[in-house]
Amino acid sequence: MGKTPFTADLQVRDYECDLQGIVNNAVYQHYLEHARHEYLNSRGLDFAELTALGVIIVVIRAELDYKQALRPGDRFSVSVCVKKLGRLKVVFEQEIRRLSDNELMLEASITAVSLKEGKRPYFPEELEKLL
Repeated sequence: MGKTPFTADLQVRDYECDLQGIVNNAVYQHYLEHARHEYLNSRGLDFAELTALGVIIVVIRAELDYKQALRPGDRFSVSVCVKKLGRLKVVFEQEIRRLSDNELMLEASITAVSLKEGKRPYFPEELEKLL
């Protein structure tokens, strides 16, 4: 995953699990997004403030590789590393690891772009803080 990543620690809540007793696949995207927002905050960027300034960050690609399932009560960390892709995109490389044994549960690559006035892609100076 490259340089030392930012991490956020979380715990599985019962209602995030399906009838099979494992975290529903869609919930993992919430975990990843929460960690990305926490990462922005750690860099002095607030997602709501960025949006109010017209810096609209949208996910354009999400690649998730599920390795193992989290279960109710599991504590886990979500890591975030960011790199620039081309002139306009950022890629958030993320992992979810169970804290009890550091077992890899999921790997993800989330590609995002900023839209000027909600239409045209651009790379705002505010995002330079992420690199």
